[in-house]
Amino acid sequence: MIWFLSQRSKHYIDVLDTQKPDAKAEIKGSSAYPDIVGKAAFYQTKDGVLLSVEVMGLPSSGNPCQSGVFGFHIHEGESCAGSAEDPFAETKGHFNPQNCRHPYHAGDLPPLFETKGRAFMVVLSGRFTVKDIIGKTIVIHSGPDDFMTQPSGNSGKKIACGMIKK
Repeated sequence: MIWFLSQRSKHYIDVLDTQKPDAKAEIKGSSAYPDIVGKAAFYQTKDGVLLSVEVMGLPSSGNPCQSGVFGFHIHEGESCAGSAEDPFAETKGHFNPQNCRHPYHAGDLPPLFETKGRAFMVVLSGRFTVKDIIGKTIVIHSGPDDFMTQPSGNSGKKIACGMIKK
């Protein structure tokens, strides 16, 4: 099979391979999901922010027709703290400085697709800069985002969180 990559795509791969991220987040599951661990790396490029994320320990049904799809967002809160009922309550809502309707929040990201408890994704977003999100949180939800329900996509409870740091 011949794989075609544009020069721009090759540039993004070089960024991931050779540059230090401009920001990072260590993702950890709630007490109900202690096996979830992951890392997110944010790279500022001239085209937008390149985000690379790898997560392990996600819940897996083992059923290919019900494999895990998890809502994934940058939230406006500056802490992953919370309570027993809502472990990450202080993450607040989706990062949305322009007050857009969902799924046009700056913090709306593609979902994570789990395979044997793992997920890996690289995405380019022009909705924010690295500078905009330093100090914010990145959250994994228990279910898929439906990209319609207001204000946040009905993606279930927050099961993992990380602080975005320089």
